[in-house]
Amino acid sequence: MATNVIMPALELAQETGKLLRWIKAPGETVRKGEPIAEIETDKVTIELEAPASGVLSAVSAQEGDVVPVGHTIAQIAAPTEVASTLSPQGRGQGEGPDARVKASPLARKIAGEHGVDLARVKTASGKIEKADVLAFVESQRVVAAPTNGSAGRLVAASPKARRLAAERGIDLRALKGSGPGGAVLTLDVPAATVPSTTPPLTTGPLTTGPLTTGPLTLPSPQRGEGGGVGTVWRIMAERMTASWTSAPHFYLVREVNVTRLVAWLPKARKQTGAHVTYTDLLVKLVAATLAQHPRVNVSWKDGTLERHADINIGLAVALEDGLVVPVLHKADTLGLKEIATRREDLVARAQSGKLRPADIQGGVFTISNLGMYGVDAFSAIVNPPQAAILAVGRITDRVVPVNGQPAVQPTMVLTLSCDHRALDGARGAQFLGALADLVEEPLALLV
Repeated sequence: MATNVIMPALELAQETGKLLRWIKAPGETVRKGEPIAEIETDKVTIELEAPASGVLSAVSAQEGDVVPVGHTIAQIAAPTEVASTLSPQGRGQGEGPDARVKASPLARKIAGEHGVDLARVKTASGKIEKADVLAFVESQRVVAAPTNGSAGRLVAASPKARRLAAERGIDLRALKGSGPGGAVLTLDVPAATVPSTTPPLTTGPLTTGPLTTGPLTLPSPQRGEGGGVGTVWRIMAERMTASWTSAPHFYLVREVNVTRLVAWLPKARKQTGAHVTYTDLLVKLVAATLAQHPRVNVSWKDGTLERHADINIGLAVALEDGLVVPVLHKADTLGLKEIATRREDLVARAQSGKLRPADIQGGVFTISNLGMYGVDAFSAIVNPPQAAILAVGRITDRVVPVNGQPAVQPTMVLTLSCDHRALDGARGAQFLGALADLVEEPLALLV
């Protein structure tokens, strides 16, 4: 029996998802857990995994389609099974007008694999054959787009190429297509160049020196004549506005001496053999502190406190089209090497748009690190439905008292933003104080 592939829902507030592209083509064999499509959700672009092994067929959603969550967009059929064709509304097997259309068995099979409604295929003989379906598929894949030229010349281009060109303000007539008959395909549309002097947020290591990798470029919020932005950016703006206007924020600030933390980093790298960063050390310390203060590991939901058993820490990462927060699950159970390895993998996949649904679900606390950009301190907005977020500033030398005498020591400013509905000042202060103690004396982890 065929297994339905549905548009996933990552949270209660999500209503739709956008299909960006099919990684696997209709008719291809897929394995369970293998990425088959890229989906843009309210939060991030993810890879949709195959729910079963078999043949991808009955594809009903095309690139660029916005589909309600829970609706079927394709099927995974057994190799010996011919899955039925689905309508865009996700009709089940044996339904729809296809059953009343005269078509050869091979034509029906090909139509099912490509998600083609046979009622839309026109043929002079009255019976649809293989060639008729293939011709229809090709006509839908590459269509002619009228231009504004005086001669009214038509430019052959795929739908996604036309959309990208329009978004980037590029005239299709100026592009050389690599598709059939010179059609412009997605890869022929050059990337938009948007100058920006503002470096984005990332979860790289805290440092007082120059960055070792080139920064990402944030898109201009006023892209295009209408000031349009991408879905991820728009949703980020809506979520942060909702958090700021509905969650009563308060902030706790603590400057900590990081002399021992700085000394810990090279030792950790040598012992683990991994590229451990200050962010990884902070994840370890925050997880340990949350374990000591479970009352901070909560969410405010429907007028009640929801307590979480797992300590799942999110890391704020800025992409070109918005902010995402991939999650390190059960961080309190991970060693430094495993934290570093998972953090590198999550950030790399976030930047390449290959996060999976599980990668952004279940976060209960977030770390936002701007230290690598020379920021001394900042106040972050709570990431709903979490109760708190830790903003991390840079490490810099400051004059501080040591045994009653002034001394130059490396310090760092930590700012804890709290949702007052879930936390009060005393509990927040106790948590931040315990974290500061661990940062100043990491060996306390051994106690």
